Amino acid sequence: MTTKPPAPAVPWDVIVTGGGPTGLSAAASLGAYGLHVAVVERHRDAYRLPRAVHLDDEVYRILHQLGVGEEFAALTRPAAGLRLVDEHHRELATFARDTQTVGGLPQANMFDQPDLERLLRDNLKRHSEVKVLGGHELLRLDTTDTASVTAHLRGPDGSPVALRAPYVIACDGANSTVRTQLGIPWEDLGFDQRWLVVDVRCGLDLDAWDGVHQVCDPHRAGTYMRVGADRYRWEFQLLDGESPADFETLPALRRLIGPWVRGVPDERLDLLRCAEYTFRARVARRWREGRVFLAGDAAHVTPPFIGQGLCAGLRDAQNLGWKMASVLRGQAGPELLDSYETERRPHAATMIKRARNVGQVMTGGGSAASLARRRLVPVLARSRTVRRILLDSRTPALTPGTRIQRRTPRTVRGALLPLVRLPGPDGELVLVDRLLGDRTAVVALPGVDLAAVPDGLPSAWLTVDPQGSEGERLLARWLREARVGWVRVDPDRVIAAAGPAGVLR
Repeated sequence: MTTKPPAPAVPWDVIVTGGGPTGLSAAASLGAYGLHVAVVERHRDAYRLPRAVHLDDEVYRILHQLGVGEEFAALTRPAAGLRLVDEHHRELATFARDTQTVGGLPQANMFDQPDLERLLRDNLKRHSEVKVLGGHELLRLDTTDTASVTAHLRGPDGSPVALRAPYVIACDGANSTVRTQLGIPWEDLGFDQRWLVVDVRCGLDLDAWDGVHQVCDPHRAGTYMRVGADRYRWEFQLLDGESPADFETLPALRRLIGPWVRGVPDERLDLLRCAEYTFRARVARRWREGRVFLAGDAAHVTPPFIGQGLCAGLRDAQNLGWKMASVLRGQAGPELLDSYETERRPHAATMIKRARNVGQVMTGGGSAASLARRRLVPVLARSRTVRRILLDSRTPALTPGTRIQRRTPRTVRGALLPLVRLPGPDGELVLVDRLLGDRTAVVALPGVDLAAVPDGLPSAWLTVDPQGSEGERLLARWLREARVGWVRVDPDRVIAAAGPAGVLR
């Protein structure tokens, strides 16, 4: 019997392994620059079970940049904030959120992940150079060639498939085949708990405050949130000896969700999922091996207490996407890619530690800790500092790397350009990102000496009028309060350089 030889490797610009939100976002970012991208995904269609349910306004902004922001608005539900309750469901404190930021995007957005994945998949149809290879399983990567990487796959019919590209972005999840093959270990940040995740569909409105409920129970911590018009999620810490099988029927599950569904008959509750998850806090020790980059859960996993798991993955995709496009198109040297891990790894680790600490405060300890929470939480809830920490959706500035100039004032260095709405070409108000496009730009106050700009700075400009529209006034005030006259903004809206009003340097 003769064996059919493997097909020759098909050349691409980038291979993305994993077709979840991180991989699809990375592909869309690269496709916007006309690059040929292959997305390798073992599932033929969007994964049908709900997983992530929250993203913040900064990541909502990324969805707008990818071109799906308006469509996502029809799929999402703003969350009212956070309420802490004790083991008897008595309110300890409520931290209500503002409904939206100055850019018009809610600070906390609940959604069903399969809806988002379908939206991102449909969005890729706008980029003819991007192809999603559904039903393809990654077997291994061949990294022996110094100029490219070959991905060996198993096709839907079992036949071998080989793809070749200068770069690979591994977005294949916490159990990443790529990370395992490369021998990249985890750095454990000290959190490991077994939880039960329950998703229910119910056509009746549950009589509960329309925000996230955190049950600070020393016996069994729990979380409740409304995800959509008829979708609800609960998460409960599993006790020793318990398994999801103990709660796989609605009568058994009512022992946990009963306080929220009293009076709702079983036939009105559709149990979508009841599964065990281990909440961990981990970061990959390195995010790059030659021409292979890790992103999303392949690079970091976080406890869900501040809802930043999916957010971190989309931040990775945005950060790496435009940089890889710049290198492949000859607009930047390969050293720009070094800034990906330099910037993203400390940021991700900071957010994971924040989630870990919040989880430990809300769920840790025994009766003594429970008593302390009952006494201290109502007092702390009146603190503006505590409320800012819990509710402020702004994330830390990125660590200066090869693209963020260290001499840039700390007031803006590595931070995001504020998202405001400005008059568009037709006079309508649009997000500032739409005006800037997929390019590096300078945002400046009037009177900046443009003639002094060196060749290395971008030629795209946005001058804001301090007496103009509300958005312009907000940007002008922000520049003045930061004591700068101009900022250089990269395609991910990170401020990489800034200077005084007189001369650009």
